[in-house]
Amino acid sequence: MAGLGVGELLIILLIVIVLFGVGRVSKIGGELGQAVANFRKGVQSTEDKPKNDTSAS
Repeated sequence: MAGLGVGELLIILLIVIVLFGVGRVSKIGGELGQAVANFRKGVQSTEDKPKNDTSAS
């Protein structure tokens, strides 16, 4: 199974732009970027929480 090359990715991008239009594609890209940023914030906030020590001393 071969990966996608630059040529194939450009063709896919061209088809997406033709189907949805430039404005819609840029809006989707912005929303996707916000979703990734929010996901990273969520992952970092769960990692930053101190772990509760349940062992009795």
